[in-house]
Amino acid sequence: MRISERGYGEEGRERLTLVPENVDDLWHLAHVLEPGDLVEGDTTRRIQRNDDQMRDTGGQREHLFVTLQVDDVEFARFANRLRVSGVIVGCSREDQLNAHHTLNVEEHDEITVEKHFKPDQTERLEEATEAAENPDVAIATVEEGAAYVHTVQQYGTEEYASFTKPTGKGDFSRPREELFAELGEALAHLDADAVILAGPGFTKRDALDYIEEEHRDLAENITTVDTSAAGDRGVHEVLKRGAVDEVQKETRISKEATLIDDLTAEIAQGAKATYGPEDVAEAAEFGAIETLLVVDERLRQERQNEGDWAIDVNEVIESVEQQGGDVVVFSSEFDPGQQLSNLGGIAAILRYRLQ
Repeated sequence: MRISERGYGEEGRERLTLVPENVDDLWHLAHVLEPGDLVEGDTTRRIQRNDDQMRDTGGQREHLFVTLQVDDVEFARFANRLRVSGVIVGCSREDQLNAHHTLNVEEHDEITVEKHFKPDQTERLEEATEAAENPDVAIATVEEGAAYVHTVQQYGTEEYASFTKPTGKGDFSRPREELFAELGEALAHLDADAVILAGPGFTKRDALDYIEEEHRDLAENITTVDTSAAGDRGVHEVLKRGAVDEVQKETRISKEATLIDDLTAEIAQGAKATYGPEDVAEAAEFGAIETLLVVDERLRQERQNEGDWAIDVNEVIESVEQQGGDVVVFSSEFDPGQQLSNLGGIAAILRYRLQ
């Protein structure tokens, strides 16, 4: 994320001119923008002509500069765009004021956001800005008969490729080198700045030997990590062990993986943890929260009055921060966020056990 301009609008609202530089940045914006915010940007809109001499063709699209008062925000992940819908409150054509419109924001589009930013939203934008300096990372996990490649994004990990077929002996087996060749080709095509090669036993070492022989340039960017499995489980182990942090200053998903493990361990021991909106709010009142964990999608729903929590989540967050606690907003796209959702979408690691 690039912040090209800062300022202030009416009623003390902060104005930020932002340029999302990748899909991760669009995802971050989806959790920063809320109903009532003002968003400015270039767009096109179908304009109905009133010229009697023109045949009605349903209108022609014209380029406009609009300011929307936001009603709804949708991250269209597979279309690589952010859809910001609302009412036009400012426009280069006055006859379009008060009409409903959707602003499609894509990578490298410039928009200006005017709003009262909450602390966790400001922190999210700062993370996105810092992440622009991080290298692209791929996690390759391999075991006998299977190899997987995952890419690491701010909103989670995504499976980029998978190859499965028995290796060794048998009618349906194939030489291990064929599996390693497919893995090497996939990594070469992905062209990541860094690759973490993980898996159990000696298979990953053999895979690395093959890649060093066939893809020498690629091999220079590979580090290896021991895990007990390949696939999603292996990726989780890589993140938990902080291997990604060695090539990135900090990744939110590795932090989330560690925190969810700490939380579940405390819950299993009946110790310093609590979960669910009411119990977490009570812990906040006692000043007992060391780290507050909340899922981004649930947080957004509550702030838009679409949720069912009987608490004011903004008051809980403010209370925790005022008392020196940390607030971590989890991605709903990644496994730790899904685990947290199963616990009600909000939980806390405590300073001490509550009776």
